[in-house]
Amino acid sequence: MIVETHEFSLPLESPLDTAHGPIEHRKGILIRIDDGDYVGIGEATPLPGWTESLPACRAAIAHVDDPESALSSLESTPAARHGFALALADLRAKREDQPLYRFLGGPDHVESVPANATVGDCSRTETVAAVTDAVDSGFESVKVKVGARSLTDDVSRLRAVRDAVGSDVELRVDANGGWSRAEAREAFHKFDSLRIAYVEQPLPADDIDGLANLRGRSVGVAVDESIAEMSAEAVLDTGAADVLICKPMVIGGPDRVVEVAKRAREEGVTPVVTTTIDGVVARTAAIHAAAAIPDRLACGVATGTLLGRDLGPDRTRLVDGSVSVPQEPGNGVADTWGES
Repeated sequence: MIVETHEFSLPLESPLDTAHGPIEHRKGILIRIDDGDYVGIGEATPLPGWTESLPACRAAIAHVDDPESALSSLESTPAARHGFALALADLRAKREDQPLYRFLGGPDHVESVPANATVGDCSRTETVAAVTDAVDSGFESVKVKVGARSLTDDVSRLRAVRDAVGSDVELRVDANGGWSRAEAREAFHKFDSLRIAYVEQPLPADDIDGLANLRGRSVGVAVDESIAEMSAEAVLDTGAADVLICKPMVIGGPDRVVEVAKRAREEGVTPVVTTTIDGVVARTAAIHAAAAIPDRLACGVATGTLLGRDLGPDRTRLVDGSVSVPQEPGNGVADTWGES
């Protein structure tokens, strides 16, 4: 097998604020594996605070001699593992003449997966307008960012949203670990009447006991940042989640997402696939991973518009709140090697 790599930097339409500072570009490494008959393309796009750093990812990839046996040696560098796991899965699915989701063990045919819209922290009027626009464009599930302002203000925003869009729209909120235990308990109590489906990461990533103690209410507990802190398996072991947010780049590949989702379902936990604002190669693979999971909920995979430029054309289509799933063999991404 011949392995090639190519580094890229994709500008974001607007800076992404994180605990590690604003991110203006998504930088990563494309991995191309050629076996002489077929080519597989993978993407390793680290995200500070979630995966290894770009230098660590670069070093891990450089030390791979045999991609067929490399995955077990990349456990501590999930973005690097994602890149190789995706490239190998893309190549093998092409060999077997299957779309990636079916190669990953999914159903025979999945046309599309439902997606959620995301609305950031903004005023009550702006929040209502953004959620209404999303619903009018076909989204049936919307996630609203909370926790940056007072709980009173966030409750006011969400109540105005619920009044505007009615009871049929699923509302999720994401606190990004911004509350204390007391604030989270109060929020869950007040969210009950607003029919909030779940709160994503209501407590800091390392407060697993606090997350577990929040469960058992009508509002679900979704765990996201804690997975980067301690792994998806550890979160499931501690019983800290009603919903598990599965980011392929963080978990280590689309294959891992399907494995983790299966275990989550066995333990009564609902998996939801989301991206880390990746390029089209990884983003399309996340769509395939979601398609491979039975009875999937709306997923956070409609994130391509957050990029100012991409790795190549996006062959998926967002229609009425659902993203189409490529049906050609492999990941279904155009081979635009080295153009980014």
